Amino acid sequence: MDLKPTERWMAIAGVAVLSAIAVAGFAIAIYAAWLFHDMPDAGELQDYRPPTATRVYAWDGTLIGEYSKERRIFIPYDQIPPQLAQAFLAAEDRNFFQHGGVDVGGLSRAMIKNVGNAIRGRRLEGGSTITQQVAKNVLLTSDATVGRKFKEAILAHRLEQSLTKQQILELYLNEIWLGYRSFGVGAAAYNYFGKSLPDLTLAQCAYLASLPKGPDNYHPIRNKAKALARRNWVLGQMAEQGWVSKEDAAKAMAEDLIVQAAPKRAAYRDADYFVEEVRQRGMATLGPRLNEGGYYMRTTLDPRLQTAARVALMDGLEKYDRRHGWRGAWGHVESTDLAWEKTALAKAIPSERNTWRPALVVSNDGRVRLVKKEGEGQIVGEDMAWAKNGKGLKAGDLVFVEKTDAGYRLRQVPAVNGAMVAMEPYTGRIVALVGGYSYSLSNFNRATQAMRQPGSSFKPFVYAAALENNYTPASVIVDSAITFKGANGEDWSPENYHKEFYGAQPLRKGLEQSINAMTVRLAQGVGMKKIVDFAQRAGVVKSMDPVLAMALGAGETTPFKLTAAYAAFVNGGRRVDPHLIELVQDREGKVIFRADKRDCERCEAGFNGDESPRFAAPGEQIMDPVTAYQITSMLQGVVQRGTAAAVSSLGRPLAGKTGTTNEYRSAWFVGFSPNLVVGVFVGFDDNRSLGEGETGATDAVPVFSDFMKVALEGQPIVDFKPPKTAKFAMVRGIREAFRPGTEPRVEVAPTGPIPYEQLSPGLPQPVQPAPQPGKPPPQKVDPLSGLY
Repeated sequence: MDLKPTERWMAIAGVAVLSAIAVAGFAIAIYAAWLFHDMPDAGELQDYRPPTATRVYAWDGTLIGEYSKERRIFIPYDQIPPQLAQAFLAAEDRNFFQHGGVDVGGLSRAMIKNVGNAIRGRRLEGGSTITQQVAKNVLLTSDATVGRKFKEAILAHRLEQSLTKQQILELYLNEIWLGYRSFGVGAAAYNYFGKSLPDLTLAQCAYLASLPKGPDNYHPIRNKAKALARRNWVLGQMAEQGWVSKEDAAKAMAEDLIVQAAPKRAAYRDADYFVEEVRQRGMATLGPRLNEGGYYMRTTLDPRLQTAARVALMDGLEKYDRRHGWRGAWGHVESTDLAWEKTALAKAIPSERNTWRPALVVSNDGRVRLVKKEGEGQIVGEDMAWAKNGKGLKAGDLVFVEKTDAGYRLRQVPAVNGAMVAMEPYTGRIVALVGGYSYSLSNFNRATQAMRQPGSSFKPFVYAAALENNYTPASVIVDSAITFKGANGEDWSPENYHKEFYGAQPLRKGLEQSINAMTVRLAQGVGMKKIVDFAQRAGVVKSMDPVLAMALGAGETTPFKLTAAYAAFVNGGRRVDPHLIELVQDREGKVIFRADKRDCERCEAGFNGDESPRFAAPGEQIMDPVTAYQITSMLQGVVQRGTAAAVSSLGRPLAGKTGTTNEYRSAWFVGFSPNLVVGVFVGFDDNRSLGEGETGATDAVPVFSDFMKVALEGQPIVDFKPPKTAKFAMVRGIREAFRPGTEPRVEVAPTGPIPYEQLSPGLPQPVQPAPQPGKPPPQKVDPLSGLY
């Protein structure tokens, strides 16, 4: 059939239209397939929990730190105050409990507004419901595209089918970014106002609800006027909905907006080294989950002892530094330079010394001017004399000062550093740990990371190994010059600190007075392989060469390991594992880590009034309890009349051992009471000499004493208890402990010469250097000798 021209063109047009529709439909189908091929599963949110901070607590419940990628505190829905939830609904989605995920009316209003926004080149409004915001925040990106909006609407509908309204609102209030380093309302309440949610006022709830539209736009300090206007608008919306009375809303509108100046971290700031060490150990155990799992972590830290340790170490290092003189100003500018404050403020001050201030010396007689017009005054005469004996002061110098009643004191950041560790000997709980002078200046943890020679603080392990191998407190060792063939064929002649020899002496004397030559003879008699094995079992070192120099502390260890190893002398000979983390629970309260791995028999049945459950003693038995007590008794002698006699001024039963390495490079003291073991290390990070006479007794003992004054305050006086199996006998006027069957039958005379043949069997004959007329015996001093 022939078609008229008009009909032919109509047919062609029809075919074209149908083809276009088909193509468009096909294109839409392809676009839809591409758009939704990777659509997230809304059902995954059934068990979703937003990443939350792991909070770290001391043993007494003090918050000491947080680990997180996003600062968030998860708050369950039933713990969110209704007033706060209503504030967010008023601001973001008043029809939340009525719509099915998409508010058609709200979306229409947003589309009308977007016509004007598009003309003005402004960002388009979303008109998103809270459900859509959850879909976007948790499952999608924040791209303002048509495709993302389609996905958002579909996912919102699916969310409404998968979760209850309460679950959706819980997700929203815990996930939303509210500025001030805050994700979720729990963190925001703490960061902005320093409060928990139940303590928030109506005005504070309304302010938090004003933030989702843009926290920076309504910053409480930089944009306070806009913040107040937005908050008051939220209050008006709440009153309009009938959720608060108009009177209460008006009162809240009249309330000022007062926030904390900046988000606060944990208020307790003395445990930075400890908290970082816990983080590293937590990462090794939990992995990346540590920063997002919302764990509750209880540590072993005692805040009172931690503060005392930090103060004692900082004071001790500053006293050492002052003895060694003023090193000069840390900066210099022309006194007329108006930019000096910028230079001064850029200089880091130890955060632990918050009373120090940077200052400009304005005259050669020591007048100083503080930054920010905080004051001007005179450096006290004592400090001017101190500076004059050093590198002096002149106008234009930049220094640190501290204002006191007497005037301005000149302050200097020590170049020396150190560490302190305090541990309970029976449990292994680390109650205090300080890894350096100031964490804000150096986060290198010298307590756990600095490998150093312990010097004579290693000697107790030599003597313990001897007592474990048939020596007794009645054994006598000769202290005299001795020479050994060392490496490369060179002679090695260990020296005593005072360059004197004391003849035949009982074991106690060698340890109390830290006698080197006598200790080397003892080590040779015991055998270095046995000493190395004992030191490894005690946890002092992982490996050590079995050479005699190691008996004088020439190996390397850390303050953490050495302090923990001393615990065995206090607790009856057991090696307990030192730990910082006591307990970890997940956000549901389930215990996922517990430091105490011991089983408790009959604990499951509960206590019925009979004998209480008994726990096995923790740790591995590495020496006889009598040996442990023998060493403790000898180390009490170190405090009473030996190298650490200054500690006796505390008037408590205490024991310990000093250590000083060759050329005074490191100073140590590890001491203990019946319930606490404390290790102190002082030394430069580059291992240079501390200076002539800077021994463990001079540098480390005062730090220990200052700490123990605080640690023992208010504590009952308790003595070291000997094991029940110990037998006692008098040796040279001192009551000594013995293993059963090894005690002497008669008292060992306190004086008189002891022939060499009567000494302990198995001791080698010393190699005596040939004397020369008028000269002392020749002695070659090895770099590893002279340890004290």
